[in-house]
Amino acid sequence: MIRKLAGVAGAFALALSTVLLSAGTANAEPSAVIGGGSGIIIDDMYECTVTTIGHDNAGRLVGLTAGHCGDPGAQVYAEAARGAGEIGKFVYSNHELDYAVIQFDPDKVVPVNRIGNVTITGLGGPPGFPMIVCKEGRTTGNTCGLSWGDVFGSGIETWSQMCVVEGDSGAPVVVGSTLVGMVNAYLAIACFGPEVGTNMSTIMENINARGGIGAGYYPI
Repeated sequence: MIRKLAGVAGAFALALSTVLLSAGTANAEPSAVIGGGSGIIIDDMYECTVTTIGHDNAGRLVGLTAGHCGDPGAQVYAEAARGAGEIGKFVYSNHELDYAVIQFDPDKVVPVNRIGNVTITGLGGPPGFPMIVCKEGRTTGNTCGLSWGDVFGSGIETWSQMCVVEGDSGAPVVVGSTLVGMVNAYLAIACFGPEVGTNMSTIMENINARGGIGAGYYPI
């Protein structure tokens, strides 16, 4: 049987425990664990995937995702930790190359280099045919497939045979643990038509040439 606290001593103990519990709750600030493959919500409307997180040459905590996911000023929330509130903002969006830079709040984010089955330890050049690439997306998780390479010789994008659908935009594309690109779109039928993504080398060249937030980026 559970007995209720009674008398002055019981009332005091109950009041003290309530104060301590309230203080502990008030001081606890939830953090969002974020890495390449994490789901994010933009402006409480759109769902996308973080490509990678790390620091730029000024030491700022920044990350990447697809450019069509948001424009500068768009608010970012962690899909798996909504209690953390706003964890960052879009600070730059390139719609031609379809990538965006997010500046994260280091007080609200725990950056990691592994989400799901994808670990990111460095950046690399575009994958050619017939390499196998993998991605970690917030919608379809971890899928792998054959890289078709740079089909049209643009030097900007790579086509691959991986399953992607809406919400996977921005997902990291890796060869082993090397980040080589991001998910931007799919052709024809989802998970059957080829996936198209911007090469990481192209993105980094553009970020560094532009300067400012994100320049000199390297993953955590």
